[in-house]
Amino acid sequence: MGRKEHVILLFRRLATTWTALVPILAVAVLALAWGRTIPAAVVVIAALFLAGSVLAAVHHAEVIAHRVGEPFGSLLLAVAVTVIEVALIISLTTSGGPAASSLARDTVFAAVMITCNGIVGLSLLVAALRRRVAVFNAEGTGGALTTVATLSTLSLVLPTFTTSSPGPAFAPAQLAFAALASIALYGLFVLTQTLRHRDYFLPVEPAGQGTDAAEHAAPPTTRAAAVSLALLLGALVAVVGLAKIESPAIESAVRAASLPQSAVGVVIALLVLLPETLAAVRAARRARVQVSLNLAFGSAMASIGLTIPTIAAASLWLKGPLLLGLGPTHIVLLGLTVVVTTLTVVPGRATLLQAGVHLTLFAAFLLLAVSP
Repeated sequence: MGRKEHVILLFRRLATTWTALVPILAVAVLALAWGRTIPAAVVVIAALFLAGSVLAAVHHAEVIAHRVGEPFGSLLLAVAVTVIEVALIISLTTSGGPAASSLARDTVFAAVMITCNGIVGLSLLVAALRRRVAVFNAEGTGGALTTVATLSTLSLVLPTFTTSSPGPAFAPAQLAFAALASIALYGLFVLTQTLRHRDYFLPVEPAGQGTDAAEHAAPPTTRAAAVSLALLLGALVAVVGLAKIESPAIESAVRAASLPQSAVGVVIALLVLLPETLAAVRAARRARVQVSLNLAFGSAMASIGLTIPTIAAASLWLKGPLLLGLGPTHIVLLGLTVVVTTLTVVPGRATLLQAGVHLTLFAAFLLLAVSP
């Protein structure tokens, strides 16, 4: 074995070591800090472990994806992140009082904008810069976008215009219908993605270019995939738990900067979706744009399809109204996002122009989040 091979082997061992240690240490930090008032130094340490857990989660998600294949890999990461995101929303809603009545709406809407504009825009940008044109499967991506648009409209737009309940909120029967419809549509999409039309969600290779060499490597063993699954779940628990520990500091910073309360939901969504963002960008660098879009739209779908039913059930014991309806500004942003994304998806090919449009919409969302 030459010197170059020794260096590569050393780096692989180091990567395996730190991605295994960081989630374990992060969970330990979370357990020690949970429910306690922590000093500024511990907040900084928690932030460092939060960043490390994000990177570790991406590594273990890719190991599992290589073992189970697409689209199961991206689906697993999207659902795992969203399940813990829902737990975080419920926890913050129950402890936040009346000020948290719109937290679910703010977080879910932020997740939709981050995924459909931020992750999609970054993925298309990376792919187009490296290969001039980003290529993906229009059939599968179009179906995913249709589901996201329907779920978003039913859950976040209709409550603004209904009249059975005061304010941008559903009446109990309407909320029950929205919850059941969300579960049904999300389940139907998963069935379509994984069984009936799985080929619609597999990566498309650009003409004249082969698959990345990493894709031809032997898949990890069942044991290695099981270990990565356990470490992935630990890393995701650490990401969301440490994000909650950081949330008082975030809320204090929001108040000090005189920002609207909805900015808290945006920051939390950004933190929770970091693993998927990094995984999507890395997939785009390997010309696997379809994987990136699976992650983006799958995350948006899971965020709505799991959050709304859970919040609907939790509203039976939560005090105060559950505000789900968006305001006029956010409705315009959501409508423009759906139109632009439709035009991006239909050809099955995208360039720097489409990437720039999505990133511009994402920048507008961030600006309006801090300056409504």
